[in-house]
Amino acid sequence: MRLLLMSDTHLPKRAKKLPEPLLAEIPCADLVVHAGDWVDTDTLDLLESRSRRLLAVYGNNDGPALRARLPEVARAELDGLRFGVIHETGSAQGREKRCAERFPDLDVLVFGHSHIPWDTTAPTGLRLLNPGSPTDRRRQPHCTYMTAAITDGRLSEVTLHRLPPR
Repeated sequence: MRLLLMSDTHLPKRAKKLPEPLLAEIPCADLVVHAGDWVDTDTLDLLESRSRRLLAVYGNNDGPALRARLPEVARAELDGLRFGVIHETGSAQGREKRCAERFPDLDVLVFGHSHIPWDTTAPTGLRLLNPGSPTDRRRQPHCTYMTAAITDGRLSEVTLHRLPPR
């Protein structure tokens, strides 16, 4: 199972549209994950129409229209892997411990908010992934997104993709 992970698209404030390399990944993915801060419903509509399956949440910048359509936390079992998505996890310090305590029933948690790519594993085995932002790099050198695979109930091939400057 191929996964496409993104967060913090902030359209149309940070960019007019999603980058072409990211859009090209959508048909290749069995599951598209968006960890919130869409800002507009058009991006949600686009991903719903182009994705085989979408697992998504709202973020702190998402208004009533998006909150009416998306949960704060999303969960799915994917080939035996217990997967979750949330927008905010709090400060980087203590993140692994805090998330492992809050989500003891998950194997993988995808989050956003910071626009900073993140890939760590808590002592409990919970894998924490933040794909960064494909449209707003903030203090990072590049805009980013992630791809991954799930094979036999295991997460593999987690890759951070750097997007070319706009």
